Amino acid sequence: MSSQADVLSPKAKASNHHGSTNAAGFTDYFDLDGLLTEEHKLIRQSIRDFVKKEISPNIEKWAQDAHFPSEIVRKFGEAGAFGPTIPAEYGGGGLDYISYGLIMQEIERGDSGMRSTASVQGSLVMYPIYAYGSEEQRKKYLPKLASGEWLGCFGLTEPDHGSNPGGMTTNIKDMGDYYLLNGAKLWISNSPECQVAVVWAKDENGRIKGLIVERGMEGFTTPEIHNKWSLRASCTGELVFQDVKVPKENLLPNIDGLKGPLGCLDSARFGIAWGAIGAAIDCYESALKYSMERIQFGKPIGGFQLQQKKLAEMLTEITKAQLMVWRLGVLKNEGKATSAQISMAKRNSVEIALEIAREARQIHGGMGITGEYPIMRHMMNLESVVTYEGTHDIHLLITGADITGLQAFK
Repeated sequence: MSSQADVLSPKAKASNHHGSTNAAGFTDYFDLDGLLTEEHKLIRQSIRDFVKKEISPNIEKWAQDAHFPSEIVRKFGEAGAFGPTIPAEYGGGGLDYISYGLIMQEIERGDSGMRSTASVQGSLVMYPIYAYGSEEQRKKYLPKLASGEWLGCFGLTEPDHGSNPGGMTTNIKDMGDYYLLNGAKLWISNSPECQVAVVWAKDENGRIKGLIVERGMEGFTTPEIHNKWSLRASCTGELVFQDVKVPKENLLPNIDGLKGPLGCLDSARFGIAWGAIGAAIDCYESALKYSMERIQFGKPIGGFQLQQKKLAEMLTEITKAQLMVWRLGVLKNEGKATSAQISMAKRNSVEIALEIAREARQIHGGMGITGEYPIMRHMMNLESVVTYEGTHDIHLLITGADITGLQAFK
C-alpha cells in the first residue's frame, strides 16, 4: 500500500511488476486498493502525509536521544489519529475498523513507538471509557483525549503478572465515599506523560474492575523507565498507587471481570496487526531501493539471485499479511471478528515484520545498522511489539486452544 499504489491504474501497476527503480515502494502487489473505498484511501494518504511531515524527518534523532516528543500528542489529535472509531459526538472520527487499521499502518511505517502512543490512546484508553463508561465519563474524558489535550495510559501489566493478568494484586477497597487503590503496574506506554490512566484492579471479592485515575490524585506516581534499547521515542513507565483515593464516579460501571481489559486488548491487537505491516513495508521499500542503487561486481546487488530471493519473499509475506488484516477488518466491521482471529493476525504480522527487518538489514550491509536507514530502529522496536499486548508464544497458544478446545497455558 505504497504511494504508487494510490496513483497508478491496475494496468499501469501490472506493467510495473518487473524490476526497475520505479518498482521501489511498490507494495500493493495484489491490488488491495481495489478492496478499499475512496474514503479509506484519502484517510491513508492524510496520515501518510502527516507522518512524512511530522515524524519521519525527526524520528532518528528522537530515537537516538531516547526523546519522547510531547508536542506530537496534540498533533496526533489534530490529525485524527486518536480514537478514529469512536463516534464523532465524543470527538472521535466515527470511522470503520479498516480506516483505523490503515491509520495504524501508516503511523508504524514511521515508527512503532509513535504508533504505540496512538493505539494506546485510542484502543486502551478511549475505547474502554466509551464501551464501559458512563455517559458522564464519556463526555468528560473522550473529547480531551481525542484532541490530544490529554494523554492517557492503560494499567494492566504488573511486575509479577504479565501473560497472566488474572493474577493481579493491585486492589481497591470500598471506603464508603471513595475507593482506596493500592498496587503497581509496569511497562506502561505513555505513563510518564499521562493525565489519565485506565487502571484494572481487584475489589474485595476478587472481581476485576476498571477505574479512571487522574494525574494529581495523592499517592499516584508514574516513574519513567530508562535505558531501553527499543521504542526509544516512546515514553514508558510504571504506575504506582499508594492509598490513592479514587472517587466512586471514576469506576467504569458497565464491565466486570477480566473480559473488560481483554476487550480493550482485542482492539489494540487489531491495530498492531495492521501497524506491524507498516514497519515491514518501510524496511522492504528501503531494502528494495538500496538494492537498485548499491553497485557490486559491476551491477546493482538487486540483480543477484540471493537478493532477489530475499526481496521476493519479503513482498510475498507482506502481501499475505495485508490480505489477512483486510479480511479481519471486514469481520471487525461486521462484529464477527473473534479474539483468536485477532491473536493470529497480530502474531503473524509481527513475525513477518521482524523477519523482513532482519533480511533488510542484510541487504543494506553495514549501512543497515546506522541511523541513515530505518532498519535497525524498526528491528529494535519490533522486539517490543512481538512481546507486548500478548507475547508471541501466548498468541500461538490462544490459536492452539481455539482449534483444540484445550488450554495449554493454565
